[in-house]
Amino acid sequence: MRVGVTLACTDCKRRNYTTIKNKKNDPSRIEMKKYCRFCRTHTVHKETR
Repeated sequence: MRVGVTLACTDCKRRNYTTIKNKKNDPSRIEMKKYCRFCRTHTVHKETR
């Protein structure tokens, strides 16, 4: 039920983080506000495929 996903920055489109999510609780793509070391600021990161 838990699956690994990759998070990409919405500004620079780079894949910075990997995390796990529960597909039953979060069937849609997740969004988190995290630090991007390339942009050097906190940005929204979206789940990629």
